[in-house]
Amino acid sequence: MTKAKLTTQDIDLSDARYYINREVSWLGFNERVLQEALDLRTPLLERLKFLAIYSSNLDEFFMVRISGVMEQADAGVHPETPDKTSPTKQLEIMRSHLVDKVQLQHQTFEQHLRPALTEHGVYLENYRDLTKEQTFYLRDYFEKRIFPVLTPLSVDPSHPFPRMSNLSLNLAVNVVDPETGIERFARVKVPSSLPRFVGMPEPLCTYKGDPCVWIGVPLEQVIAENLSYLFPGMTIVGHHLFRITRDADFPVLEDEADDLLIAIEKEINKRRLEGFICRLELESTMPDEVKEGLMRELRVSGDRVYEIDGLLNLKDLFFFLSLPLPELKDKPWVALVPPKLKPIVDLDEDGNSSYSEHPPNIFATLREGDILVHHPYESFAASVQEFVTQAANDPKVLAIKITLYRTSGDSPIVKALIAAAANRKQVVALVELKARFDEANNIEWAKKLEDAGVHVVYGIVGLKTHTKTILVVREEGNEIRRYVHIGTGNYNPKTSKLYTDLGLFSCREELGADLSDLFNFLTGYSRQKAYRKLLVAPLTLRDRMEALIHREIDHAQGGGQGKIVAKMNSLVDYAMIKLLYQASQAGVEVDLIVRGICCLRPGLPGVSDNIRVISVIGAFLEHSRIFCFHNNGQPEYYIGSADWMTRNLDRRVEAVVPIEDPALVSELQTILDTLLDDNRQAWEMAADGTFTQRRPRDGEAERGTHGVLKTYFLRRDRG
Repeated sequence: MTKAKLTTQDIDLSDARYYINREVSWLGFNERVLQEALDLRTPLLERLKFLAIYSSNLDEFFMVRISGVMEQADAGVHPETPDKTSPTKQLEIMRSHLVDKVQLQHQTFEQHLRPALTEHGVYLENYRDLTKEQTFYLRDYFEKRIFPVLTPLSVDPSHPFPRMSNLSLNLAVNVVDPETGIERFARVKVPSSLPRFVGMPEPLCTYKGDPCVWIGVPLEQVIAENLSYLFPGMTIVGHHLFRITRDADFPVLEDEADDLLIAIEKEINKRRLEGFICRLELESTMPDEVKEGLMRELRVSGDRVYEIDGLLNLKDLFFFLSLPLPELKDKPWVALVPPKLKPIVDLDEDGNSSYSEHPPNIFATLREGDILVHHPYESFAASVQEFVTQAANDPKVLAIKITLYRTSGDSPIVKALIAAAANRKQVVALVELKARFDEANNIEWAKKLEDAGVHVVYGIVGLKTHTKTILVVREEGNEIRRYVHIGTGNYNPKTSKLYTDLGLFSCREELGADLSDLFNFLTGYSRQKAYRKLLVAPLTLRDRMEALIHREIDHAQGGGQGKIVAKMNSLVDYAMIKLLYQASQAGVEVDLIVRGICCLRPGLPGVSDNIRVISVIGAFLEHSRIFCFHNNGQPEYYIGSADWMTRNLDRRVEAVVPIEDPALVSELQTILDTLLDDNRQAWEMAADGTFTQRRPRDGEAERGTHGVLKTYFLRRDRG
């Protein structure tokens, strides 16, 4: 008797086996980052960069995600998640994964990349392998530059075990008093204010007598070899390096805070010194008695200890990208000026160039039509920055309103807003003080903006303002015209060179009116729930996205073509995943481009046969969000700030905008086609959650997204 075939009606889409645990999926993403460091096709210094990114990502993951799961496990709670994995089981899975991958990371550096550097004249040496002249230099450097900064902290009945700051690198030092024979323990913090690697000056920049590009040692070794300066008259028995990571996810009780800015300043201090220790990294050579003493004093169990063979805190490997070895790096990319924003060349009376160039009036340009910009291929400075700068100095501009989630410490955008306030324009800046790990920077800018006369708003209680929007109000004759920028990325000139992001400039009245309503929602008391064009979270975005997916289902079930292509950073929201499964069951073709976390399982028979998932990892960080719904041959395209995560759809203020100009739609389709066609940087996801990197077939040309798009924009620039 044959077994009856299951129909879609027989499949329970709530079954835990159809969902991947969020934390486990993130570990898979970071493993793909690590693989870029292992890939021999990646230039050497870029491989070091990916090791540094892997470490930096892992630091934040421990501080926020793993620490949160630890608290759940300790409290004995089991939050309901679609995958039904308990907190205790999650911790077991994560530790098992990380022990192996962290070991692989350090083996890669110590056994492969560190020796490879020497082939190019770069030597990260051990202190004791240096020449006598080099050690004399380091001793002098220690006395003049390092010793004054150090503070040894002893541990005895009158000196309790010191509190240690988050992510601090420390030396555990054992000393013996020769007069009493008593052994003591002390801690010496490796100052983060000093460079991690100490290089030799030019006369001593040699290896075995031959000149080299760079030679130096880790800062902690310079300190360790000169501990006698810190403990004169004592006998140094041993010294061993360790590093701690603290829980950094402190909730701010906004309803109880009289002043949100002050409350968040207090939270930052808590994060540095008060969070429980969720990870202890230490040198594998540390003796058991020292390790056990540290674990006891720091109140850390063995499952939170990671023993490292080699250099601790590989995040500092970013340093090596500063070396003058361009052949070991990706070819630098110089962002292009968008065609419609290219400088205007002034001509003299005879029609010859006067060699004077200036940007076009961006408002006049926008009156001719919308502009879509794509960073880092196209210049942030010549587009977004220029937009705000011109608005700040244009006498016809009456008001500028902007949302700031993350920006750089020397932001030209903020300086332009200050200039606008000085020019007596109405300037409103919504500064998101709760942008994790950027709180201190945002507080500093909030204060400077307020001092300059800018109206600074901190957002809405209970919601993070994550949207990327600018509204410029301009007086033109007898009417008021509004100009907008709606983007997928932060107003940060530094990350705009590394993150792929899109932004729409427009003066369409419907968008201007929508942004006016959105800013009123953010700065005042408003129950605004209807928008003309914008999809706004937490008000309309989820409902509209679900309606668009349902429409594709209706097309497929009605004999038409149902198709969805969606690009985002993370796909986590249970309701959206379940709806995508329903779409697949109805015959809708779904292509998902998800850089990071993906809790959906593609290719499951009867559940997600029609869903494909790829992740693209490379020189640029894929950050843009693009959503395309085929609509039976009349496709609709959207870009915006929101991923399909519950927090983005329900607990953040987000804005997603339709792209309607046919030329701009063509640009978006080119981007999506390039990503889906990638055979170099793209990873294909299997139903079990694993990823396999695509490789060119024999005789097939390599098609890496970032290289292909660079060529595309260069050709367009050259006409």
